[in-house]
Amino acid sequence: MKTFIEIHVLQNYAPSNLNRDDTGAPKDAFFGGRRRARISSQCQKRAARVKDTIRTKRLREELTKILITKGRNQEECNQRIELALKSVKLIVKEDGKTEYLLFLGKREIEGIANAIDKHWDSLVSSVALDEKTDKRKKKKGEEADALPAELKSSIEKALDGGKAIDLALFGRMLADMPKKNQNAACQVAHAISTHAVDREFDFYTALDDLKPEETAGSDMMGTVEFNSACFYRYAVVDHEKLIENLQKDKELAYSGLRTFLENFVIAEPTGKQNSFAAHNPPEYVAVSVRHNTAPRNLANAFEVPVRVKNEESLTTESAKRLAEKEKRLSAIYGDDGKSFYFDVLDTQAAIGARKNSLRELLDAVIETVKKSEA
Repeated sequence: MKTFIEIHVLQNYAPSNLNRDDTGAPKDAFFGGRRRARISSQCQKRAARVKDTIRTKRLREELTKILITKGRNQEECNQRIELALKSVKLIVKEDGKTEYLLFLGKREIEGIANAIDKHWDSLVSSVALDEKTDKRKKKKGEEADALPAELKSSIEKALDGGKAIDLALFGRMLADMPKKNQNAACQVAHAISTHAVDREFDFYTALDDLKPEETAGSDMMGTVEFNSACFYRYAVVDHEKLIENLQKDKELAYSGLRTFLENFVIAEPTGKQNSFAAHNPPEYVAVSVRHNTAPRNLANAFEVPVRVKNEESLTTESAKRLAEKEKRLSAIYGDDGKSFYFDVLDTQAAIGARKNSLRELLDAVIETVKKSEA
């Protein structure tokens, strides 16, 4: 039985610039024919990560730190690490970085370091051979071919996902090791405002504190773009795929799902927060556990932008739209599952059973997932 866990979040941010484009302006998009504020899916995923993974080009540097704790000499590490990584076609360039960003579980990195430490003597021999060889005549990868097959096997075995929640949720692609690619169990939509937005500009100046008092004028000036918006955020987790990616560890899948859902609610982008301090938690959150059906992003509830009159709340009106869309889709496509929500503003917009706190909501979701597998 296919089980999807979907989370819908309404979050109203004060003036801010949480996620910038290449010009420094807040990201936006056209939806329903009107400009909307936007926070990219990548930005949200980074904020919500469990942090049991590392995304880096500096793998050699990280492996060196681990090997030093095992008693290896720092000066001897670089070439041995490079040869070991080359055995699995991961190339370290002259600047000490890999050719592309690697998304690795911390346990995977430790496993690679352990393999290098175990085969240190073999790597010492290969380095000595390499130093005697004219590198201009050496074919790419020849040093790696001279290494013991067991080293390559050990590193490949270490690259098994390491039961890392982030890898299981968001997947990865290793261009030179396609067998180690992992399809994501989670999909995250770009957050969009439920209403139309216009860009605004903050003109600022700065003064030199040591400037003589009789000297007029500022010493720096500029502009910062910002907006304020009520965002609809959506993500869906394929529970069976999550268990598969975590090597059939159901208990880890349950705890990982709970942590992700909690992080998705409370984590926030960090862009320009020192200037705006827009720390506004979500005021309406709904989570659905649904079986044998397609996921349902409810963004079309806001195809026609929400407009409010005096004294009306954007978040309240957005919640009503969201609940009505969910009700209509469930009536047409069916609703084989359970939903839970919390509502800070008491909007009376119900999607399933109401809970009084985030903790209660998460408890109910995880219990429902477990019962569905019983």
